[in-house]
Amino acid sequence: MSAPPGPWVEDWLSQPRFSRYLLACGGDRQRSLDTYEWNITLAHAFLRDAGHFEVALRNAYDATITSRWGGPTHWLLDPLSPVQRPLWRTVRGQRLDVNTPNRAAIASAVRRAGGSAGSTAPGAVVAELTFGFWEHLADAAHEQTLWIPYAHYAWPKGTARPLVDRGTRLIGELRNRAAHNEPIFATTGTRSVASVQATLVGLLSMLSPDLGAYVRQTSAVAAVLIQRP
Repeated sequence: MSAPPGPWVEDWLSQPRFSRYLLACGGDRQRSLDTYEWNITLAHAFLRDAGHFEVALRNAYDATITSRWGGPTHWLLDPLSPVQRPLWRTVRGQRLDVNTPNRAAIASAVRRAGGSAGSTAPGAVVAELTFGFWEHLADAAHEQTLWIPYAHYAWPKGTARPLVDRGTRLIGELRNRAAHNEPIFATTGTRSVASVQATLVGLLSMLSPDLGAYVRQTSAVAAVLIQRP
């Protein structure tokens, strides 16, 4: 048998990062390295499905809100839209405009799309906005101004906003951890990969039953999960 991986692993990954795998694998260095590689494979599998969900979510929201928005410009670019105009809420005792991050995100998306608010195609802005932007369209702060008049129409009749809010937040959290090569295998409960994957497929099936079935059939997440070293 070959010797177990040496200190070069810590030099590569850092001692704190690799120690989490050592702890999970009872100090077995080879199994810890194998688990690290497996975790990357799992992350890639989940990110593929999360990417499909993100595209479906943003296109569903854009189509739904656009069809009901009566402003002179696209709802993302109109200063009077529910994601742009000031929306004051008390957060942890402070009065804040909770749309400040949205305006910043939209402005950044416009720049990345290579134009200005008056010249950039709305579709290019939609594509440049991050998952976090779309995730927050179902939060409690926007219930009256965005969810009830616009966004809820993207979902089946009777869909509860908190269900969508919780689900998209869980997907976003795991997506971010996977994108940064964090040990997503160590998550538990509703934040475990298996649980979040089920949430993702469930929400996706609500947006589009056909797409939900497609992702369920083509996802590699379940197969990778059972391959843990």
